[in-house]
Amino acid sequence: MKHAKTLCAAAALSLAAIGSAAAQTSRVQVLNEGFENIGGLTGWTQVNNSVPAGNAWFQGNAAIFPAQAGSADSYAGANFLSAAGGNGNIDNWLITPTLTLSGLTDISFYTRHAADPGFSDLLEVRFAYGDSSNPADFDTLITAVGNTGGYPTEWALFDTSLALEGPGRFAFRYAGPADLSGYVGLDSVSVVTAVPEPATWMLLAMGLGGLGLARRRVQS
Repeated sequence: MKHAKTLCAAAALSLAAIGSAAAQTSRVQVLNEGFENIGGLTGWTQVNNSVPAGNAWFQGNAAIFPAQAGSADSYAGANFLSAAGGNGNIDNWLITPTLTLSGLTDISFYTRHAADPGFSDLLEVRFAYGDSSNPADFDTLITAVGNTGGYPTEWALFDTSLALEGPGRFAFRYAGPADLSGYVGLDSVSVVTAVPEPATWMLLAMGLGGLGLARRRVQS
């Protein structure tokens, strides 16, 4: 009986160690977009709900400012003409492909706007579970750049970590009154998520089997 209790205790300690190891996960980059060709993006969706609707997101204009990385025009741009004629209200969306997320997830990107004074650009980053491209479904606001907080006039990195599990999409929303908006750029969008180590789950299964064996020995 004493030997059986020792086996059970050892199996329990083994499971505790394995459970701790299972909490340690590797990381994988599921999105890395530098916008070399915004017209050829795979899986991305554009929706312009501006009133009245004007231009969608477009290839960056190197004459206004160059890209954060890569060739000079390799970034996504949006401006006051998102609303037709530069009048009305902007509501211009650039939505990532559907991504499979597995826990702790980091989204990072660079953005800036033109240095012209008198404009209060706003860029929101939002999230929605599933594969929807309907802006109404992106009800989780992750961060907002600009407006009352000011918009950087040089490329600035924004990085946010959050717990997400399952398929989902991120959305970049350029918004605000067209007559107060100028020109913004978006570059080097990256999403990195956690991935459980396969070897860890194999060890966990072995540990569960060992605990079952110990229990059978106790009963015998």
